[in-house]
Amino acid sequence: MQFDPALAAQQSFSRAETNNELGPDWDDAAEAEAIFSSNAGSTARAAYEQLLALSARYPQAHSFQAFCIFITWQQVTEETIAHHFQTGLRLCETFLASAEGKHRADVEQITELYGSFRDGLGLDEEDEIQVEFRRDTPKGGD
Repeated sequence: MQFDPALAAQQSFSRAETNNELGPDWDDAAEAEAIFSSNAGSTARAAYEQLLALSARYPQAHSFQAFCIFITWQQVTEETIAHHFQTGLRLCETFLASAEGKHRADVEQITELYGSFRDGLGLDEEDEIQVEFRRDTPKGGD
């Protein structure tokens, strides 16, 4: 990865605050982020889930959406399970559906993370049978 997701998360979170993306729910987001950042295990997981729930309520909060994608990568590194990879993949696909109105660095970094989430789920890997089939399949003109 060509960037630090934790740093990118901080920058996106800061932009979300500056842009007032969550309006009256900002205090809840700031509290959940503080809990997430300073804890581990089930306490951090509960704060993470709260942040994702806020994200779902504000689909136009692009910087906050980016923040949630970056912290999902942190969840992957904390607890490497398919659920976190799938969540990250879904969040990335939603975010990348349109680049309009989004911070350029977020789009570039999330595009890179998208590949990492896919790799973590094995979506870009070919097994031996697929490789052999491709090698043995006649090409045009054969």
